[in-house]
Amino acid sequence: MSEQADRDHAADATTADDGIFGGSNWLTRSIETSVTPEPATRQEQGVLRAQVERTIEVIRPALQADGGDIELQDVDEATGIITVRLVGACGTCPASTQTLKAGIERIMRDRIDGVTEVVNID
Repeated sequence: MSEQADRDHAADATTADDGIFGGSNWLTRSIETSVTPEPATRQEQGVLRAQVERTIEVIRPALQADGGDIELQDVDEATGIITVRLVGACGTCPASTQTLKAGIERIMRDRIDGVTEVVNID
């Protein structure tokens, strides 16, 4: 091997491909092989929105117990982003971001396939 080839080989051996991922760069491969989903049909949109609405009804009593509430604003099928508005005590609470991300978003992502994020609009 040439000196340059030795350096290239040594550099390759120190990449993440040979590290804790067991010889494959799973992140890059998953991004390269991911397929953009087809836009959802009207029926599928209704199903996802209905799942989100049912999940909100499960979450709502806990928010209302603290004087707050949640309003569904939008369900973006293409991105999986759910837009809500936290109102009442939740709208002004300093812990509302924690409630949104660690509570509401986590529950929705666990219960509903395709949900990627929940965001609050002020």
